[in-house]
Amino acid sequence: MTDEPIRLTSTVKGAGCAAKLAPGDLDRALCGLDLPVDPNLLVGLERADDAGVYRITDDLAMVQTVDFFPPMVDDPYQFGRIAAANALSDIYAMGGTPRTAMNVVAFPAKTLDLSVLRAVIEGGLAVLREAGVVLVGGHTIEDPELKYGLSVTGFIHPDRILTKRNLKAGDRLVLTKPVGTGIVTTAIRGGLADAAVTERVTRNMATLNRAAAETMAKFTVHACTDITGFGLLGHLAEMVVDSGCGVRIDAAAVPCYPEALQWAAMGLIPAGAYNNRDFRGSFVEFGAGVPRRLQDLFFDPQTSGGLLIAVAAGEAEALVAALRANGVAAAAVVGEVTAGPADRIVVE
Repeated sequence: MTDEPIRLTSTVKGAGCAAKLAPGDLDRALCGLDLPVDPNLLVGLERADDAGVYRITDDLAMVQTVDFFPPMVDDPYQFGRIAAANALSDIYAMGGTPRTAMNVVAFPAKTLDLSVLRAVIEGGLAVLREAGVVLVGGHTIEDPELKYGLSVTGFIHPDRILTKRNLKAGDRLVLTKPVGTGIVTTAIRGGLADAAVTERVTRNMATLNRAAAETMAKFTVHACTDITGFGLLGHLAEMVVDSGCGVRIDAAAVPCYPEALQWAAMGLIPAGAYNNRDFRGSFVEFGAGVPRRLQDLFFDPQTSGGLLIAVAAGEAEALVAALRANGVAAAAVVGEVTAGPADRIVVE
């Protein structure tokens, strides 16, 4: 051990949600599995969503999720904050309220000092306290690479569950955080991002989607998801495929990190973006005016990204205004749900 600060991103091969198994590989691994059935399972793997939902009573359902990954920033405390915010986001995306959490940790005890682990967990605890969630336990293994996240349990009324699968023609799509974190964290790992960019993106990744979720609950929201490792277009494809609807995205309206656009133009693209394009690109049609750097940005794997909300058309502007008033500064209408062509995303 040395007294030199350890760059956590230099100790791992992947980073954040970009370390996810390629979506095509995951799809092949899960295809055809004989899944247990239960009449109280309201949302399960047969209709893959952000979290599972199990009915306890007619008025109460349990929402469950788990998420963990290697560090995408060098500060262990900030890594813990980001990982916790990312895990909690799945509950918010379903319209639920998170209540309990359990740590999921892999730690290289032979190469990293235990003070690093403590700082990661302290960062996670800070976000849990902010969310009003209690830590009830966890599990830790020794591993060559650091990984951290949470298993989270929340609650919701069975009639108020939000899923990816309820788009309505005419809905407007509202996004609550900028895209481009995968490209920026790739730049951080490469030593290209300055302190100001790193701080800004870190702060956004560590910001809970709680305010966005509490705000959208007051509007007519038909569907919702959070934007993480499969990128904006990958997660949007999950909403569109087999919905009978199409989607039109206004490329210029999508909030993004300007630095990410610059690095994308240089070819600084994480491998996960190519995996996402390979798996979902056939559902996407880009207009002639959409440059390759924007296309790459929209497939970029996000870590602790924002919510993508399908809201009734007449309420979209009011929702954006309310989100911004509640501190969700990047909120913007980025597109609309159309009657057709079905199962297609058109980016113009």
